[in-house]
Amino acid sequence: MPDGMAMRYDMPDPALSDYLTGYAIYASSDRTPMLNWYLPAPAMISVLVDAGPLTVSIGNHRFGPVDRASFYGPTSRAFRTETQGGIAVGIGLSALGWSRLTARSAGDFHNRVAPLSVALGAELSARLIEGLDALDDDSMIKPLLDEVFCGLFDRPHPRDALIRAFTALTVTDGVIEMKDVADRLDIPTHELRRMATRHFGMPPKLLLRRARFLRSFIRLITADGLSDYSMIDSSYFDASHFLRDAGTFLGTTPRRFITAHTTFLRASLRARAAVIGAPTQALHGVVKPAQTVPNRSSADPDRLQPSA
Repeated sequence: MPDGMAMRYDMPDPALSDYLTGYAIYASSDRTPMLNWYLPAPAMISVLVDAGPLTVSIGNHRFGPVDRASFYGPTSRAFRTETQGGIAVGIGLSALGWSRLTARSAGDFHNRVAPLSVALGAELSARLIEGLDALDDDSMIKPLLDEVFCGLFDRPHPRDALIRAFTALTVTDGVIEMKDVADRLDIPTHELRRMATRHFGMPPKLLLRRARFLRSFIRLITADGLSDYSMIDSSYFDASHFLRDAGTFLGTTPRRFITAHTTFLRASLRARAAVIGAPTQALHGVVKPAQTVPNRSSADPDRLQPSA
């Protein structure tokens, strides 16, 4: 870890664990601009406390300086932040959590960063900013976040069981074909595509490829075995197949990516795995076992509704 920087991960209250994948607290006393890389991930809320300007680059798109309370949409590309000290509090949001918070499509925010007030409303944004500003002890951040989010996920979504089941499949080794997933979920492929875009932020094939790549990439970098391709997912045909995915999700080869400002990233993967279990948010499975997915009804709850 760079000098003057610290990080901590916390588990949300068990009542929130289906909807929030974890809390991350990053703090730096150094106001010198710093570059850090993050792997592609599901949606996340970020709140800055006593922090300098922060910008986010996703591919060729640059966002920022971002608002103090920001919403990072689901990403299919590694992204880079430039920070200037202070505290950043990250709140991972699962697809199930998104579906219960809003009627908006997560696909509207794919590879985008927006003000939290635009994505999920001014009230949530204000509560997080005001609550965090009032704290003088970072050990109180987790209790505050639990309190803010308590009760926000109480309204079930008609597709809860389907979202849970698909979440479980995205973190299952060897599962990659959309037709196979649709058959396992007992829904047609067009409905799977609509559901995945609405709740997960991108088409199902891209989600499955992202999870497969991250499972493989993290095995390689945590074992310091970037050349040992025996550890990659069983659905890859060969190493060149894996490297093509690296171009899609990292924008470069694994080896080049690791040499580019990833000290923070590697420390983050270790710290998150030690506390939460999964090294990265995109590989966070469902907490409760998926229930049997009911047959679809004629009324489709995944058709877009007005903003909540």
